[in-house]
Amino acid sequence: MRTARFTLDPAFTVGAVNPRLFGSFVEHLGRCVYTGVFEPGHPTADAEGLRQDVLELVRELGVTAVRYPGGNFVSGYKWEDSVGPVEDRPRRLDLAWRSTETNRFGLSEYIAFLKKIGPQAEPMMAVNLGTRGVAEALELQEYANHPAGTALSDLRAEHGDKDPFGIRLWCLGNEMDGPWQTGHKTAEEYGRVAAETARAMRQIDPDVELVACGSSSQAMETFAAWEATVLEETYDLVDHISLHAYYEPHDGDVDSFLASAVDMESFIENVVATCDHVGARLKSKKRINLSFDEWNVWYMTRTQAEVSVLDWPEAPRLLEDNYSVLDAVVFGSLLIALLRHADRVTVACLAQLVNVIAPIMTEPGGPAWRQTTFFPFSQASKYGRGEVLDVRVDSPTYDTAKYGEADLLHATAVRAEDGTVTVFAVNRSRTDALPLEVALGGLRLTEVVEHSALADADPDARNTLAEPERVAPHPVDGTALDGGRLTAALEPLSWNVIRLR
Repeated sequence: MRTARFTLDPAFTVGAVNPRLFGSFVEHLGRCVYTGVFEPGHPTADAEGLRQDVLELVRELGVTAVRYPGGNFVSGYKWEDSVGPVEDRPRRLDLAWRSTETNRFGLSEYIAFLKKIGPQAEPMMAVNLGTRGVAEALELQEYANHPAGTALSDLRAEHGDKDPFGIRLWCLGNEMDGPWQTGHKTAEEYGRVAAETARAMRQIDPDVELVACGSSSQAMETFAAWEATVLEETYDLVDHISLHAYYEPHDGDVDSFLASAVDMESFIENVVATCDHVGARLKSKKRINLSFDEWNVWYMTRTQAEVSVLDWPEAPRLLEDNYSVLDAVVFGSLLIALLRHADRVTVACLAQLVNVIAPIMTEPGGPAWRQTTFFPFSQASKYGRGEVLDVRVDSPTYDTAKYGEADLLHATAVRAEDGTVTVFAVNRSRTDALPLEVALGGLRLTEVVEHSALADADPDARNTLAEPERVAPHPVDGTALDGGRLTAALEPLSWNVIRLR
């Protein structure tokens, strides 16, 4: 096979990686919360009912911002139900997932969970703009963030949380463009209520960071027109606009599935163009950044059948996709797409964190383990901090039914503060190794620290309760650095991390 090539030069960069790019998402959906992060009575549970085995894996995963409590769930959410003595909290029907919400895990428990992850874990709170509006958002903000001396801040202290939660990052609703959303609105309706909410929240705290709802996918009929209309109302009031995207193979078309990041990059670039067009029309010097606050591989076609038969159970097994090596390679490519646009994608949340289309799985009363997708995320979070270098590949291509001609190589590189460089690369070929050559102009690198790959002779290999360590990255031999030139061979269907110093 022809060699794939690119050049790295410190003079040509994309932008700095915002740590929030490695965010995640906890929604009251299925077993993400109950028997996921929270299971009183579990052998590893602490005094607050948080599973310490899960906490250890979350720390290893390296997540930063954690979006909460939804998702579709937030559009019927009454925040008051989730605070105060647990025995007094009401049970509610969750229309989004046809489940019963007990509210045993609520706002205080969420903040406690973040604190136990570590200082890198930042709250990202969504407000309900589906069935509720400006007043309820302000009440939640006052309860969460005001120091003391008001009815709601004093109520928080009475509930056991004297110190304010300090939530800086807020989502103004969720997927309000979607007809499936409780309280679905037109772009004009949503833009108006988002602007009113943003303006009011800034009266309490001018420094809050706000995310307006963008399109639920690039395939929405209202895509781009939705963003333009919403931003016409909110441009000077918000900091980010959201993007959501999920990918799965359709009709056995694995080649198109492997090129899913082609769509993700197009989505990002089209939203950037729309934001900048509105900014130009408004003659604003402000730049709107992107919050890709839901992304993943999700076998969504199974979900409707799962949800439709539910009869309001508590924490049912929903969306518990078991990911293969193939899925992990596509997942890694999506991470590469986010890094390649780090100049504008300043927040990203993997949906979700535990059990629900998640990198971490648990069994009630039993163990927790890493899915195949755990490894690309943890490696990217660990080694993808710094400045993204501009990577323009010269690669062999292949044909896809959905995206036309696509590169076999998908890659990016990040230079850390200490001058070390990490190359993240995916070989999309299912049959052939891909020779790689990288020219390292001006980087003064002399050594390959490590080349690891996630690949397997069986692309359907996966980690399960019975075999929780079936799949893991392995070292790759033969990768060399000589005279400013890196050479490597990328295994078929592989996610690769090559560290240089």
